Amino acid sequence: EVHLVESGGGMVQPGGSVRLSCTASGFAFTSHAMGWLRQAPDKGPEWVSAITSDGGSAYYADSAKDRFIISRDNAKNTLYLQMNSLKPEDTAVYYCARRVLGNCEGYVCYVGLFEYDAWGQGTQVTVSS
Repeated sequence: EVHLVESGGGMVQPGGSVRLSCTASGFAFTSHAMGWLRQAPDKGPEWVSAITSDGGSAYYADSAKDRFIISRDNAKNTLYLQMNSLKPEDTAVYYCARRVLGNCEGYVCYVGLFEYDAWGQGTQVTVSS
């Protein structure tokens, strides 16, 4: 059974930083690209960032570019999201998600929510003064 468990969320002031972690189990982590999705209050879920299975390439939504850094440690089956310069509009539940298997290259392969077939339970990030 696939398990994705996020941690690291909490309350942070605007301009602050937080690092999310996601521990994966129950599947071949090194075979899958992984992503972070989020859902803000009263909004639908949106894609934030993704990383290829080997960690060689990373992709970001415009809202995350230049502020967030996605990474992974395949030896630990763990995915990370370093979030810097946080803004109140970053307030959301953040989900770790597994991308479906399949060869695909480029940004377009990662932005659709349908690309992800397993999500964690989410971790709340609240940016507020």
